[in-house]
Amino acid sequence: MPRVKRAVTAKKKRRTVLTKAKGYYGAKSRSYRAAKEQIQHSLQYQYRDRRNKKREIRRLWITRINAGARQSGMSYSQFMSGLKRAGVELDRKVLSDMAINEPENFAQLVEVAKKAQAA
Repeated sequence: MPRVKRAVTAKKKRRTVLTKAKGYYGAKSRSYRAAKEQIQHSLQYQYRDRRNKKREIRRLWITRINAGARQSGMSYSQFMSGLKRAGVELDRKVLSDMAINEPENFAQLVEVAKKAQAA
């Protein structure tokens, strides 16, 4: 069996790992062993947080809608229920944006939801 000389490939592999580890603190950006481990963790965090980001953004929208609805004297759940009964099909992203940037229009939506709840 022929002898395998790995110098070039091994250096390339280590170089890519250390390039990915740029900006990490201390040995995690300098030592191959520490960098390799940190990159594995970082990739796991990245995968996890791509999913968590969606949850956090939705929570933020709901918080903003709740704040806007409560200023008009209605809770979030009553507001969303009223909109559903009234047949208003706006998603939370749009409602959140309206609550912040267009409070007058949002207040009108709250009135629509109140009328639908009463009926």
